[in-house]
Amino acid sequence: MPRISRIEMYHVAVPLETAFRPSWIPGYPQTENRFDLIRVITESGVQGWSAGPSMGRERRGFGELIGPYLIGLDATDIPLMQQRLREMAYLGLRNSWIEPAFWDIKGKLAGKPVYQLLGAEAGRIKLYASTGELKAPQARVEEAEARYAEGFRAIKLRVHDFDERVDIAQVAAVAQAVGHKMTIAVDVNQAWRVTAVADAPLWDLPRAKRFADACADLGVAWIEEPLPMDAYAEQAELTRYSRVPIAGGELHTGGLAELKMMIERGCYAYFQPDAMFTGGIGETLEVIRLCQAAGLKYTPHTWTNGIGFAVNLQLMAVGGDRAYSFLEYPLNPPSWTVEKRDALLVSPFDHERGELELPTAPGLGFEIDLRALRRYGTRFFSMGKLGLAWHALRDKGFQAAREIHRTRLTQGVNSRASA
Repeated sequence: MPRISRIEMYHVAVPLETAFRPSWIPGYPQTENRFDLIRVITESGVQGWSAGPSMGRERRGFGELIGPYLIGLDATDIPLMQQRLREMAYLGLRNSWIEPAFWDIKGKLAGKPVYQLLGAEAGRIKLYASTGELKAPQARVEEAEARYAEGFRAIKLRVHDFDERVDIAQVAAVAQAVGHKMTIAVDVNQAWRVTAVADAPLWDLPRAKRFADACADLGVAWIEEPLPMDAYAEQAELTRYSRVPIAGGELHTGGLAELKMMIERGCYAYFQPDAMFTGGIGETLEVIRLCQAAGLKYTPHTWTNGIGFAVNLQLMAVGGDRAYSFLEYPLNPPSWTVEKRDALLVSPFDHERGELELPTAPGLGFEIDLRALRRYGTRFFSMGKLGLAWHALRDKGFQAAREIHRTRLTQGVNSRASA
């Protein structure tokens, strides 16, 4: 049984060449690609990795919750790992981003990529260039032409202006310039509106309908998240009304239960769960199956970091005939580049003429560059079995620690799993 013997956590900050100004956080010049990295090590030395985006060092101290919950358990018992992560989330800490690390271990032990464990075959994936900043119409046209020259045949624009005429003008300019040769999608970023630095537009159903009408006339392929994430009734009404498919579902931390409800209500025509937020690989697989049963399209959100991209790439391969034609490929040079997105990976996920060959390496298909990790990362937590024992003594005292240990041996999941 591949028991977990050690857990390490790192905070990573990769400096960007120039400031990146994400459309979804108005007024915020992002100067680093920040995320927290977890390494799970089994008794036999197999390592599983995963990473969750971060704004700062908000997860400091989180390891003291993770370690006692996971050390000693079977890393490949995915339902048990999901349950433990769910329990940790009861206090408000959502942990979907950790779950792929256990799939990484499972795939490595089987000697297969995760997508092959799940029944998919190797092949090539078409990509769409996903922009991240707001631009004037002419600058956006130039960007689209640059992506076309690189081999992309699909692009996603960002709109986020208080004046809807400005948004429509940008889409119209791009459609007129490249609509005959590129698939165009538009992300409105209303599902998780952020006003931490500056104010942001707040769309309602009438504005969303007017925008949908304009996009239909311009031949747009889909509109992404034009309404608040919990406006379920309005989403469903817009999806029924619009001549353009409405897409969304990327950051619904309610996971499978919430997305299942949204599928049943017809909130979107295309569902875009990001496994790093929406329940991990296991729950996202169920979302894919629900989309298949309902005749809906699936294409994951991937805009986090290179590891998050790798996880959702595996799931895109599993999507089968319900997967949309293109996978999101975050790219916004000169700030958000492949090199900065995938800075910790030995082999970045660099595209070839707008396509990507599925990795054949076992697990999640990437290798961590340990030199880059030392350069950009700071380890803030490390615990093994001995450290767990000392933590219990220090935190609980001898009597309570001994009682907990005895209970785990006789009644806990550890003893049942090893029986």
